[in-house]
Amino acid sequence: MIVRIMGEGQVRLDDSRFPELNELDDELLAEVEGGDEEGFRRTLHALLEAVRKLGTPLPDDSLEPSELILPAPDATVEEVREMLSDDGLIPG
Repeated sequence: MIVRIMGEGQVRLDDSRFPELNELDDELLAEVEGGDEEGFRRTLHALLEAVRKLGTPLPDDSLEPSELILPAPDATVEEVREMLSDDGLIPG
């Protein structure tokens, strides 16, 4: 799956990695819904770092269709809230 981190670029991520990411996504969803700004910031950074670590960056000149778009590291709670679905940022 191709994942875009807004403002950074794209990474190719194996589907088998999504259970790990879904745990962080669930935490992020709860923190956004609960208004936990500190927890939100910590978990957003952990989620993005996990995607960077587990994925393989695509070249900057590559423009693949992104199947998943994640917020930039400096995104606000409100910006992320607008991106959320019932499942969070990551489906499943």
